[in-house]
Amino acid sequence: MERHQLLEAYFTKHIEWKASLLLLRELVMAHPFEETVKWRFPVYTINGKNVIGLGAFKSYVGIWFFQGGLLKDKQQKLVNTQEEKTQAMRQWRFHSLEEIEQNAELITTYLKEALANQKAGKEIKPAKAGKKPLVIPEELQRVLATNNKLKDSFDSLSLTKKREFAEYIELAKRAETKEKRLDKILPMIAEGIGLNDKYK
Repeated sequence: MERHQLLEAYFTKHIEWKASLLLLRELVMAHPFEETVKWRFPVYTINGKNVIGLGAFKSYVGIWFFQGGLLKDKQQKLVNTQEEKTQAMRQWRFHSLEEIEQNAELITTYLKEALANQKAGKEIKPAKAGKKPLVIPEELQRVLATNNKLKDSFDSLSLTKKREFAEYIELAKRAETKEKRLDKILPMIAEGIGLNDKYK
């Protein structure tokens, strides 16, 4: 399906919010954004970089600012909907067409700032996750402590393989399942085979 057909399909699908979406689109397209569709949502880019997104939900329509964390937001209109996942993205929610009409000038101010930030190359980069320490589950620790040969084999594995085995045991909810998983991985450890080697 062509891009314009995908866009039209999105606006038509959310018929109760169509007028609101089209007004937001009009405000966005007053600026030199490239309109496209990503993740089935209308997305507006500059030089291939995502800047703005539009979305309709049951109780509101939203405009996303992919680097919204950089915006001044003096009016405190923006929310971070996934604080545990994103530092950059912010959303402004509207519950009626009138609300968008009343805020059109302010929306334009936010759009201009987002555009200027993107052109200036400003960006909040995702924080690199710190390496978690390797935690060996008790069940595996118990066996390694009583079998030196097996412990030597485990110690010679890469950190990634050690993590995979540790998490495999740890993620089992029941003690019985943990023991079954332990029985499965002990021969693999002895042979120096990683848990996911067959998928690599």
